[in-house]
Amino acid sequence: MTQRGWLLVAGLGAVAIALALFTLPANKEQEFAGYMEADLVLVGSEQGGRVETLSVEEGDRVSRGDPVFTLESSEQEAAVEAAKARVTQADAQLADAKAEVQRPEEIRVLEAALDEAKAMLVVSTNNLERAKALYDKGWTTKAALDDAIAQHDRNEAAVAEAEKRIAAARLTGRSDLIAAAAANADAARHALAEAEKNLAKRKVFAPAEGTVEEVYFRPGEVVNAGQAVIALLPPRNLKVRFFVPEPVRAKLQTGQTVEVTCDGCPPGLKAKISFIARDAEFTPPVIFSREQREKLVFLVEARPEGEAGSLTAGQPVTVALAPGQQMVRR
Repeated sequence: MTQRGWLLVAGLGAVAIALALFTLPANKEQEFAGYMEADLVLVGSEQGGRVETLSVEEGDRVSRGDPVFTLESSEQEAAVEAAKARVTQADAQLADAKAEVQRPEEIRVLEAALDEAKAMLVVSTNNLERAKALYDKGWTTKAALDDAIAQHDRNEAAVAEAEKRIAAARLTGRSDLIAAAAANADAARHALAEAEKNLAKRKVFAPAEGTVEEVYFRPGEVVNAGQAVIALLPPRNLKVRFFVPEPVRAKLQTGQTVEVTCDGCPPGLKAKISFIARDAEFTPPVIFSREQREKLVFLVEARPEGEAGSLTAGQPVTVALAPGQQMVRR
């Protein structure tokens, strides 16, 4: 090959190297290593106890309101029954306070005694009138007249007493007793509602739609109040985490669209940047480049748009700006 040919080849090689050095950083500046992370919803009970039933397994997909697990509830069921009995007792006491003092059968006995007293009064009234007539004619003594008057007065008093007894028997309890009985009945109903609420808390339902990622406790095991029994991953709680150097961070903003690629990623998967960290940190160990480990980077999070397919937490991904998206120049 002539010297001119060598010079031409060398020139072309220099141009190729220059182009590679110029374009490679520009391409790499647009791509970032990252991984998937999940904001798990830890599902537990407000109460502690022994797990009685488990309605889901890892990998199951549940809808909001689906049963997840129940706790053993014999004590709570007994408390509900006891509260129902107290409500029945309180209602009976209130009814007694509002009812007549004596039962209808007893009042009928008093009414019969009143009728008898009235009949005796009629007889004594007639006897008194005859005694007065005989005394006026001088056919009887003053003592006989006095006896007739006394008998009439006694029968008249008996009628008045019988009427008062009937009126007293028909009286209801005093207003303060009725108010106290009504308050006791209300308290018993509140206690019943609280007992039923505690019983209902022994059954736990899915708070959102999602996939069961992990089961921490099985039937027969004891959990504390607030302790998670399962971990649930709602579809919108999966996010992409990637790290960018400081020069790139200054050119990104929330709302930008990025493309996500990985093994198993659905084609055309996109995500929107939802968070950009203000503070720098060391590159996490899931990114294995020695050069990157020696640099400080900034965390960026993006939420996948639409279905994320079979993506799982911890899966490595590559993030790139979507076509038509340019980094913001500041």
